[in-house]
Amino acid sequence: MEKSKIDQFLVVNADKFPEVAQLQIREKLEKLDESQENLLIATPWKSPMVCFWLAFLLCSFGADRFYLGQTGLGIAKLLTCAGAGIWGLIDLFTAFGRAKQYNLNMLMTRF
Repeated sequence: MEKSKIDQFLVVNADKFPEVAQLQIREKLEKLDESQENLLIATPWKSPMVCFWLAFLLCSFGADRFYLGQTGLGIAKLLTCAGAGIWGLIDLFTAFGRAKQYNLNMLMTRF
């Protein structure tokens, strides 16, 4: 992938990935060929802000876990009423980081 396209991708999607992983992301993007580049551009990244609002508004329903594809944890959170509120409180503070880590894992494994 070209340097200018890498820079553009990082500027547009910087809020969707962990800040400490920028170098790792750049190295991964440099190795992509053109077909993977098109797939990368079309990939819908999870928004940390949406994950936070789901954790805030629908914490006892496990909506933030379902949003990140963690169906088992979402069901467990739903059945335990967010672990009597404790799990919901923890998830509220970790929502941004979990969404960013999800996007990083998807980038590193899919491409």
